[in-house]
Amino acid sequence: MIVCYAQGGGLGHLTRLRAYLHTREVTDEPVTVLTGSPFAGDPRVVRGHRVLSAPAGLDRGGLARWVGETLAALRPRELVVDAFPAGLSGELSAATVPAGVRVVHLARLLRWDAYRPLLQGDPLGFTETWLVEPVGDAHRAYLEAVSSVVAPLTLVDPPEPEPAGPGGWLIVHSGPSAELSELIAYALDTAELERERPRLTLVSPSRPEVLPPGIAHRDVYPAWPLFAGADRIITAAGCNAVRQLARWPERHRMLPFPRRFDDQYARAARARGTVR
Repeated sequence: MIVCYAQGGGLGHLTRLRAYLHTREVTDEPVTVLTGSPFAGDPRVVRGHRVLSAPAGLDRGGLARWVGETLAALRPRELVVDAFPAGLSGELSAATVPAGVRVVHLARLLRWDAYRPLLQGDPLGFTETWLVEPVGDAHRAYLEAVSSVVAPLTLVDPPEPEPAGPGGWLIVHSGPSAELSELIAYALDTAELERERPRLTLVSPSRPEVLPPGIAHRDVYPAWPLFAGADRIITAAGCNAVRQLARWPERHRMLPFPRRFDDQYARAARARGTVR
């Protein structure tokens, strides 16, 4: 069994794990996902994998105990830790994982100065750390100190049937609603500045209570198969969106949002070619 640890509320963690399992050709082994994401309740996202969630309200110590007890009961061959090398709250350490479990880390860009205080004195060691995008120097130095191997990995999403896309301009985001509103306003402003009158479609798991006239809504997951038929795609600057749209930079417009640990501003600057 493979256990994937994605302690975070967003959709991006689960999308990245789907891509990792496909990239590494994990097809005939049971997978259990440990996550608190509400998107794990969507069968399109988890694809039949078992999902376990920690009880609500646990502090860091309580979450660490739950993870340790759950792993001891599941007895996985491999543990895949997404994004945060010590977990979202610093709950993961060497003491959390039973002996003999192969531990793999999927590393993405972090605001390292903000995240570093969560690291513990007995860090989790990784058999492999895969960089799904470049990380900062201090972040990489830490990963090299706790990993046997650190190497880049190009993720490939599982194949999907080509949907009948709406074309025009797509606004793609999973929420929250305030950010959906900002992306919609950004798309409308961009169209006005460019003197365009595109057909606009919001692609999101939920429809905002207030959607401006003339903007359609579609709940499509995954959204990336729609990109090939779109004239423009407006997103935040999340890891998956930037990765999936790298082949169409001329179509992609991004509006980064502040995050506790994810550095969307640095990622957007890199994608736009303003930093190396």
